[in-house]
Amino acid sequence: MTTAQEKVGFENVEAADSDHATTKQAAISADDFGFTEQDQKRIKRQVDRRLVLTVGAMYCVSLMDRTNLSAANIAGMSKDLVLIKDRYSIITLVFFITYVLFQPPSTIIVRKIGPRIHLASITALWGGVMIGMGFVKKWEEMAALRVILGVLEADEVGKRNSVFYIIGCVASAFAGILAFGLMQMAGLAGLNGWRWIFIIEGIITVLLGGVGYWLLVDFPDAKRTDWKFLNAREREWICARVEADRGDVKPQPFSLAKYLRAASDIKIWVYAMIFFNTTTVSYALAYFMPVILQLNMGFDVGEAQCLVAPPYAFAGLVMFATGWAGDKYRMRGSIIVFNSILCIIGLPIMGFHSNAAVRYFGIFLTTAGANANIPAAMSYQANNIRGQWKRAFCSATFVSFGGIGGIAGSLVFRSQDAPHYRPGMYACIATTLLNLILVGVMTLWLGRLNKQAERGERELECDADDTYEPGFRYTL
Repeated sequence: MTTAQEKVGFENVEAADSDHATTKQAAISADDFGFTEQDQKRIKRQVDRRLVLTVGAMYCVSLMDRTNLSAANIAGMSKDLVLIKDRYSIITLVFFITYVLFQPPSTIIVRKIGPRIHLASITALWGGVMIGMGFVKKWEEMAALRVILGVLEADEVGKRNSVFYIIGCVASAFAGILAFGLMQMAGLAGLNGWRWIFIIEGIITVLLGGVGYWLLVDFPDAKRTDWKFLNAREREWICARVEADRGDVKPQPFSLAKYLRAASDIKIWVYAMIFFNTTTVSYALAYFMPVILQLNMGFDVGEAQCLVAPPYAFAGLVMFATGWAGDKYRMRGSIIVFNSILCIIGLPIMGFHSNAAVRYFGIFLTTAGANANIPAAMSYQANNIRGQWKRAFCSATFVSFGGIGGIAGSLVFRSQDAPHYRPGMYACIATTLLNLILVGVMTLWLGRLNKQAERGERELECDADDTYEPGFRYTL
């Protein structure tokens, strides 16, 4: 998912629905703006349809564009580009280098110019680069285009976050099947089948960028108009909900000192580390699942590509169920723990059982746990940070660490470790165990801070030089 898409997900989706909002009904009652309960539901549904589906569609092609690398690898790219030794790992990881380096300023850029022009433009450019990947002749050219993709991607709550990522899981589920179908175009125009995977999916991405220009919406506090979306009073109501939740919806002038001051909050780095651990496993699966299915479990190319679908479909179900539970019971850390336990059970089965069918079952559990933890970690972070520029810094570090997790995920399953990939399995188990430890520590720490706030000993997430709505509490 692109960084700007994640920014849209963090800020706009939170505006539509908030965990804390239910504790402050007096601040956002329907009488404040004259909206009935039905009107409020209509507005939220409108936001869901326009935001979640549009950005979710972009996330679909983003994930498909990522996972098609692994599908192309076993469909002939490895042979045509001579991907011996660590060349495939290099091609996957160079993407994340520019992704991480160019990420911090992107959180400011998207706020300045708005996600509509920003996202639509980079989605179209992204698709153009994908088309170019279908015509490369050397592996170095493929690596160079992946570097450009990293630049573009850097420029580019609860139940709703889960719905958003379920769309991505659907994309991942059918990306392998689509790749298998496109591979049958081998020989057309003298091109091998793996090249058509990049070309056709790149064309789809360019077209979606054009559609996105009309359908994307801006941040609720922005003055820029959106095509056939909320009117001014409805936008003000959305802003009021965010204000009642966090007290930081009012635009604040950019301050580099305030932006960097957030680095002193250790919680931000813990959230980022949780996301690093999560993306290490999820990216490792995205880039190497077809390879593992083929080399480790003995399936042929077509079977390996199609068998990617069921684990991601199952992950979508787990993702929605845990997102629903997290919203209903107002919990975040427990959801991450549950998903991590799925990984802890699945990884040893996937890596060490003697029967290939049982190992494939382990892929189900691992894929579900790792991918369901992506929106869970995002909601955990989003619910526990306040302040526009602190949130911007937190999002930058959060997504950057996710990119670093992508680098790690690109390296854990090395070609020299085939077919069992034992070191990679150990690395994924270690990162998952670390998540359990971090969430446990954070639960104790944030719980203690909440109790201090209840006793009136401190105000949470409130800088001395800012004005915030009192009463903020961490979501455990």
